Amino acid sequence: MKICVIGTGYVGLVAGTCFAESGNTVICVDVNHEKIEGLKQGIIPIYEPGLKEMVLRNSSEGRLSFTTDLASAIKASLINFIAVGTPPGEDGSADLQHVITVAREIGRNMEGFKIVVDKSTVPVGTADKVREAVKEELDRRGVCLEFDVVSNPEFLKEGAAIDDFMKPDRVVIGADNVRTGEIMKELYSPFMRKTNRMIVMDVRSAEMTKYAANAMLATRISFMNQIANLCERMGADVSSVREGIGSDSRIGYDFLFPGVGYGGSCFPKDVKALIKTAEECAYDFILLKAVEDVNEQQKGILIDKMVAHFARESASHSLEGKTIAIWGLSFKPRTDDMREAPSIVIINRLLEMGARVRAHDPEAVNEAKKIFGDRISFSSTSPYEILEGADALAIVTEWNEYRNPDFDRICELLNAPVIFDGRNLYSPRRMKEIGFTYHCIGRNDSSFVER
Repeated sequence: MKICVIGTGYVGLVAGTCFAESGNTVICVDVNHEKIEGLKQGIIPIYEPGLKEMVLRNSSEGRLSFTTDLASAIKASLINFIAVGTPPGEDGSADLQHVITVAREIGRNMEGFKIVVDKSTVPVGTADKVREAVKEELDRRGVCLEFDVVSNPEFLKEGAAIDDFMKPDRVVIGADNVRTGEIMKELYSPFMRKTNRMIVMDVRSAEMTKYAANAMLATRISFMNQIANLCERMGADVSSVREGIGSDSRIGYDFLFPGVGYGGSCFPKDVKALIKTAEECAYDFILLKAVEDVNEQQKGILIDKMVAHFARESASHSLEGKTIAIWGLSFKPRTDDMREAPSIVIINRLLEMGARVRAHDPEAVNEAKKIFGDRISFSSTSPYEILEGADALAIVTEWNEYRNPDFDRICELLNAPVIFDGRNLYSPRRMKEIGFTYHCIGRNDSSFVER
């Protein structure tokens, strides 16, 4: 099939590349000339394992191309995916201006039947607005052309997006037209070789499915963080609790790891947008408001532990003059995405309290420099080079590189063997045995501070 993907951000670039991998002819469009020229030269603007190799292969074989010429791409394609950003507005609602702008461009340039697919995460009712925008432009041109609007939300995990797209748990297709639904099923059929995991539903239900999925996952994370905080106060071990409840087939183990809160481009934005959508329907989504509040509080939990620790050491509640080494900047491992990352809140609070910060991340340093500039020092080579003379190590992102470090070397480099672990990577008992003061989350850690 001939496909146009409008927007070469995370979703658009992965989707376009994977569609090309399955034999389709794909044109990826973006208004950013520099990004498009870079993609033509094989420069990938995001870090995603396996993506660069797939882009280069499909580009060289002629199935994948990049352009800023949206009009020509629309004319050449049957299916037009809208994959532009929908950033949160000041009130938390999704900003649809880019989506509607693209819809209008499709209406201005289409010359025959088109399928317009909302791939961006958008509120319920967006397909209606897209349909109206396309029709308005057709009316202005005085032409009557058939088109259909589909909702096809993405469910990709950053760091595993290629595998998620090529071997999806499910593909949700929101289509109110049977013929269009069949075309979309044909498009996705190469990814369903073993079993059919396509779910076809009405458009509004598909739009809601995406928000509901992310809201549920965010809820699990905030719930487990609350359980972890209670475990500390009760002398229980949250790792054992997770094992106990996760073994229940009705619950499972996924998204029940306590930590310093969720971040990224999806959960924070989608939770806010669903709360706002509910408000617009005169419904108070109390549960999601609590999920959001818990997450914001959780981002500060390592700071509370640091303040409590150094207060015992020096009878001061200040971190003034302390040097804190941070392992992990991205909101999760295997990505360079810093959007809504807990590390941003943690580092800003450390700086506000007068601490000096050094940070290591295997992939996100360049993105972090855009946020912090020269206010902190960085390393992307060795996690150990930021430790020398630091007063403590704080682990914020659970990169594999941090799971089995050289503890003897860490001990030699730090001023004192103190670790604040926001991802519970190590055994508290082992850390105590090898001489570390180890502060983690919900695992028999007596260093918590009352809130």
